[in-house]
Amino acid sequence: MTDRITKTCSQSRVIKTSRVFPLDTNNHGTLFGGKLMSMIDDVASISASRHARCEIVTASTDSVDFLFPIQKDHSVCLESYVTWVGKSSMEVFVKVISENLMTGERQLAATSFLTFVALSKEGKALTVPYVKPVSEEEIMMNESAPMRADNRKKRREHSKTLGEKINVNVPWG
Repeated sequence: MTDRITKTCSQSRVIKTSRVFPLDTNNHGTLFGGKLMSMIDDVASISASRHARCEIVTASTDSVDFLFPIQKDHSVCLESYVTWVGKSSMEVFVKVISENLMTGERQLAATSFLTFVALSKEGKALTVPYVKPVSEEEIMMNESAPMRADNRKKRREHSKTLGEKINVNVPWG
């Protein structure tokens, strides 16, 4: 038997809304992808910290799917929560909703999955609580998580193989 506690997805939920200002946009007048990716990592890291209640580190940005551009003067709302855990790793789902502040029209603009690892003060991996999904969405994300975890593992192995073959001693210039 194990002493690991269980937390619900909602215990790690983070919701953050921001307005899209002109300085946040690209030459198309839409939110910079890199700016959104930074916002995604920010809220996802808070979810992982809430779940683990210890130091955490981003291990992987597994996916960011940009579905619709987010316009200047719209708001962007990011919602994140832990969907699944391994021993020390946590998968965090982030959904991004764009809102036209003049009409109230909302649409799903992006989705993302990230993986975080819980660490001790000495930098060693720590065991994290189990996660219990409750809502229909949480259950769907949790049930499909093992497939994503397997894909992450394969992608990481492929990256390691590439890393062994890539020349990092290229002269600058």
